[in-house]
Amino acid sequence: MATLVAFHAHPDDESIAMGGVMAKASDEGHRVVLVVATRGEHGEVAAGFLGPDEALWQRRVEETKACADILGVARVEFLGYVDSGMMGTPENDLPGSFWQADVEEAAARLAAILVEEHADVLTAYDEKGNYGHPDHIQVYRVGVRAAELAGTPKVYLNTINRDYMLRTMRAAIDAGAVVPDDLPSEEDFQIGVPEDRITTTVDIRPWLARKRAAMAAHASQISETSFFLSMEPPVFEKTWGQEWFILYGAPAGVTETDLFAGLG
Repeated sequence: MATLVAFHAHPDDESIAMGGVMAKASDEGHRVVLVVATRGEHGEVAAGFLGPDEALWQRRVEETKACADILGVARVEFLGYVDSGMMGTPENDLPGSFWQADVEEAAARLAAILVEEHADVLTAYDEKGNYGHPDHIQVYRVGVRAAELAGTPKVYLNTINRDYMLRTMRAAIDAGAVVPDDLPSEEDFQIGVPEDRITTTVDIRPWLARKRAAMAAHASQISETSFFLSMEPPVFEKTWGQEWFILYGAPAGVTETDLFAGLG
């Protein structure tokens, strides 16, 4: 069996982006380690949600632990950086923010975990962080460098199949689905990467209930009335029943259905 280290920017990113793959890996006997760069200090939270004197980061750490239990994660580590906020906000420039972190220093922190765990597989994000969030972009930079330092055999860039999502959106609209007012146009929809860049598509439908439960565990950020969890079950399955990756450095033509392909 192998060890997977999933590297993410904030609490809740792991469940949305690859909760199914993490649950699948755990059920198949692999060791799953979750490393989160920040504690999500600058996320939004509904008024009255937190307890007296409770900081958002404290709740998000507890939510991450609950999510990890649902997904079968064996170890959770936080790298100790501060949430950088959305691109262009003042939080980007705060001392200690992940966006301001020295890549070599941050990579060394992550590499130490990779070496300690004898990691076979590391996941980060694609080079634009899926949607341009500064902490997600930094996960790409730090993750790739950490794998180099640690000699991790396989690195996957966790991403979104943009063409698939566009097809799914069109089909839902054609079927009369109610869509959010702020849904971007097809021209403005720049999340993820084009389909031809995807090397690895994992069918996670057998683990979809676990993925949904993991998302719901992050209740400070993903309420039951949120865009994610308010989907009807068939729509949720269509949208979230696959998870996508790019095998870093893979030659043209590689097509996989599992992150552990080729490992002894």
